[in-house]
Amino acid sequence: MLSAINRIEKKSEGIGGMEKRHVLFLFAAAIMLCLCGCTVKTKDGNEKIKDIDFTVLGEDNIPEELKEIVEQKKEKEFKMTYQDGDFLYICVGYGRQDTGGYSITVNDLYLTGNSIYVDTNLIGPEPENRELYGTQEKDGTSYPYVVLKIEYMDKSVVFD
Repeated sequence: MLSAINRIEKKSEGIGGMEKRHVLFLFAAAIMLCLCGCTVKTKDGNEKIKDIDFTVLGEDNIPEELKEIVEQKKEKEFKMTYQDGDFLYICVGYGRQDTGGYSITVNDLYLTGNSIYVDTNLIGPEPENRELYGTQEKDGTSYPYVVLKIEYMDKSVVFD
């Protein structure tokens, strides 16, 4: 009788061991599926590799030659890049605005296999502040733009 109980216990241990291995296999498979599904694709199907660190430059920190180019282009919307030594400058301008108080957000700046993607957005003054900035007065005219400084990469820049 005792040997029959031992055989039953060994069989149940064997079954339990198989179940544990099976559960571990399923768990590993689930993790692999999650990792494979976590890549981010861009609109044109490229895979996002990493976010890019950047610095938003104030007017005093923009290279003089770039400052002159921006000054010539600021009246209309523009998107451009400029290289100076080890740095790449990404510039986005939103043209002439009739009031001040605008800001620009950088929604995304990231690297894919063959490109740098940048996405910015112009945010207008809050409705309650519009009176403070004037309405179509010469003094209220502004030319919002942003200059982003990154390490130079030999990649094309795609503006979104």
